[in-house]
Amino acid sequence: MANEEERIAIFIDFENLALGAKDRGAKLDAAVIMDALTERGRVVVRRSYADWNLFAEYRQSLSEQRIEMIEIPQSRGMQRKNAADIKLAVDAVELAFQRDFVTTFVIASGDSDFTPLVLKLRELNKRVIGVGVEGSTSQLLPGACDEFLFYESLVASNAPPENGRRERGELQDISRRITRTLAGLQRSSDGQVLSSMIKRAIVRKDPTFNETDYGFRAWGELIANLADRGIISLGPGSAEGDPSVTFPTKGGSEEDSFKALREVVSELTKRDRPPPLSGLKNQIRKRHPNFTEKDFGYGGFLQFVKAAAAKGHVGLEWDEDSEDYHVTAG
Repeated sequence: MANEEERIAIFIDFENLALGAKDRGAKLDAAVIMDALTERGRVVVRRSYADWNLFAEYRQSLSEQRIEMIEIPQSRGMQRKNAADIKLAVDAVELAFQRDFVTTFVIASGDSDFTPLVLKLRELNKRVIGVGVEGSTSQLLPGACDEFLFYESLVASNAPPENGRRERGELQDISRRITRTLAGLQRSSDGQVLSSMIKRAIVRKDPTFNETDYGFRAWGELIANLADRGIISLGPGSAEGDPSVTFPTKGGSEEDSFKALREVVSELTKRDRPPPLSGLKNQIRKRHPNFTEKDFGYGGFLQFVKAAAAKGHVGLEWDEDSEDYHVTAG
């Protein structure tokens, strides 16, 4: 299954997406969504639900994308929106039982009413991707999905890159997320940590994650950027385009930070005595303002110091009187 392409069925709550895009001053472009899905696999079912008398101007563009338009006419005694939601949900569950070859269901809506449908599809061992307009998407729906794509991010990923999109704060944020995830996978895995494993773990934590939000066209480009900056190291993986990922073993930024810790400890020891752990991080930041252990995947400063001690840069001893660790130069 891992080597087979995904077979995708998309179900579009068209009114939700179209009105959401309109509220943000844009006209919904279904081609943007379909382009993103065809990159992930083969789209075998394409259905969109609405009263098409109200959205007649979209008929041609949907036909060009080979999307079947399911008519939900407005009728007395029944709310049109509820009728469309029910029909979409029934068709999706029916397809899940009838077509075992469909591996991935895409629910294109920001309506929280579809959360039970998403959970049921996942219970049936189907992967579920959500698509919604950011301003009109319920907070409940993205977390229920395996992956969630915001329409605005898909539009931005198709646009030419803008100067200055990669802000320093944004790069620090994503690099720390990646290093924390890498550290966690290293602790829980006996083998190689592949680039794709990190991406999947991040998406499981945050289904809305998209590397284009940070100015990168692809995940591989983001990983290569971090490697060029010495934050991670890349090596041969199990497949072309999916390298193994580790922390730099020597000469890298983590090693430099261990040395900076040792130098600060040595300096403080010469002045007085081996410093306690509490307050030591602030001492390092006085000399290296940008220091944070989170850049290297550590959950806390104590974990970072223990790693430095394990590599012989410093010593770490518990002091009963002060009820704190004291750090000595290695």
